[in-house]
Amino acid sequence: MSTPIIQVEGLSKVFGGVHAIENLSFSIQQGHIHSVIGPNGAGKTTLFNLITGIYTPTHGDIKLKGESIVGLDPSQLAPRGMCRTFQNLQICMNMTALENVMIGQHLQFKSSLLATLFRLPCVVQADQQAREKAAELMDFVGCAKYLNTEASAMPYGALKRLEIARALAAKPDILLLDEPAAGLNGAETAELDTLIQKVAQSGVTVVLVEHDMKLVMNISDYLLVLDYGKKLAEGTPEEIRHNPDVIAAYLGG
Repeated sequence: MSTPIIQVEGLSKVFGGVHAIENLSFSIQQGHIHSVIGPNGAGKTTLFNLITGIYTPTHGDIKLKGESIVGLDPSQLAPRGMCRTFQNLQICMNMTALENVMIGQHLQFKSSLLATLFRLPCVVQADQQAREKAAELMDFVGCAKYLNTEASAMPYGALKRLEIARALAAKPDILLLDEPAAGLNGAETAELDTLIQKVAQSGVTVVLVEHDMKLVMNISDYLLVLDYGKKLAEGTPEEIRHNPDVIAAYLGG
């Protein structure tokens, strides 16, 4: 079997004596949609924050494509192919939708300060290419009609997809989505469902924390179920759906 894109080994995080994550191990294979579920307070967001470098583990290791990333912050992880979105929108509301997506391409910009100041031809060409790529990504996520719209004038569901476009602009190998369906209505959730599957089909591994069980069960290849920071179960949606421990702890009868 190929090396997992993410390998978590014996991971623990303690806050003031409380084990938010305790001795957790699992792996994520390239190209899959992997969901993390569990009751409120199960440790889902803490796990995301550990994987993406916001928190440092108390114990254990996290490997990205076979290399340990413990101690690296989010800005160091993005060039290695990891991006994430947040439950609360991280959109620049005073910019257009297109400009927001262009921000996500900053890792690809190689121009010097002088070239930028004097708007040399190489800078003008790179700017045009960035705009074209951003427009393609907006079309990919279903936001093409908002190209030059101020973000503040866009509906909430479109802003959620815009944030995914901006993350994709960094050309990630793995994209972590924190509660992407939070606050969405049924139609918007259906659009998100389709988009996440498109992202995975494009070759990007997707990991999401999500409470919408219908969405999770429909799109996930694998699920990890947490309970009080520990692994309760993992497996395919069908295996999780019929797991008695999961039913008792989370899904209900």
